Amino acid sequence: QVYVVESGGGSVQAGGSLRLSCAASGSAFNMNKVGWYRQAPGKQRELVAAINSGGNLNYPDSVKGRFTISMNNARNAAYLQMNSLKPEDTAVYYCNAGGVEIRTAKYLELWGQGTLVTVSS
Repeated sequence: QVYVVESGGGSVQAGGSLRLSCAASGSAFNMNKVGWYRQAPGKQRELVAAINSGGNLNYPDSVKGRFTISMNNARNAAYLQMNSLKPEDTAVYYCNAGGVEIRTAKYLELWGQGTLVTVSS
């Protein structure tokens, strides 16, 4: 079984920075794409950054220039560096990792449990 775990959330003042991590654990897994999503209270889950093994990146305008996604294939991990945080960035952040479980050769899409980011003004 493969699972992903996020870490790095917390509380920060507006203008501050946080770095979120997403790590795949359990059965051997070849991670080849990652998306970071967030969900604020009363709102739909939205994509904030995506990356694949080809290095293609995707950011919505709301975070472009402030958030940076990266992926370490060797460690089966991904990161989201968040700078110049705003109160409207407050949400639970989720990692969605896609890849192949080596043992079964099956492609999996995995969600973490989420990590809370709170930005105060």
